[in-house]
Amino acid sequence: MTYCVALCLDDGLVFASDSRTNAGVDYVTTYSKTHIFTPSPDRLFVILSAGNLATTQEVINHIQRDLDSPGEGPNLATVNYLFEAAEYVGHISQQVQQEHNAALANAGVNGETTLLIGGQIGGQEHGLLMIYPQGNYISASKETPYLQIGESKYGKPSLDRIVHHSLSLDQGAQLCLVSLDATSRSNITVGPPFEVTTYPKDQLSLSCHCVFEESHPYLRAVRESWNNGIRAAFTNLPQMQWNPDQTQLFLEPGRQQQQQQQTLTQPYQSNQANHWPPQAQPVEPNKG
Repeated sequence: MTYCVALCLDDGLVFASDSRTNAGVDYVTTYSKTHIFTPSPDRLFVILSAGNLATTQEVINHIQRDLDSPGEGPNLATVNYLFEAAEYVGHISQQVQQEHNAALANAGVNGETTLLIGGQIGGQEHGLLMIYPQGNYISASKETPYLQIGESKYGKPSLDRIVHHSLSLDQGAQLCLVSLDATSRSNITVGPPFEVTTYPKDQLSLSCHCVFEESHPYLRAVRESWNNGIRAAFTNLPQMQWNPDQTQLFLEPGRQQQQQQQTLTQPYQSNQANHWPPQAQPVEPNKG
């Protein structure tokens, strides 16, 4: 199992993924789930993957083959719209799955893969889409500016409470890292290294691609700060006082008035000393 999440914000895109792949509890390996393509100077795509690893790798190989040896069909260098890129990748995914479907079914193996694709083609808006195993897709929106694939339920609460399309890329990257760490805390099939990638709109190049090992100082600082903040919020919840028959709940008198709620101009403000981004690793995109 794996977990990937991406945000479509006013300022650009944020992509995040874990790197853990397992075939049972006694066989755990590490594979990157983030695939970067810059097939020409006027476009950039990032694909995140969750599902059957063999299917995913074959899909990515077919995409790269079509860039290296173009035929009459479409590829990432020739599509005119981001949704056409999603249709193209979805079609490849369907072909790969159908080719191996009978053999996988006989072996009782699920060969499905789910993908996130985001990026921008010059002159158009940046965007983010999720491609289902069946080849169809949905888009992120201002109302729902994030998409998840894989083991998504544990990382969703933090997103639902904080995410907003007006977040900065740095805030989005921090939030994705929190979501990844929360998932790995509750599910052992998800874990570091974590990859976080940011794309500023209209730049057609990445601003950051960071890889966080379990012992990375910034990951540890974010984890500790988030955990301490949750504990502090719990400690400061309004006190409960019960009447004698335990059928009605009353708040402690005056407690609500004493607790002043902070009004945020942004959905999330960080005062942490360890600022984003940490030292980034160089990116080696797939080129056409």
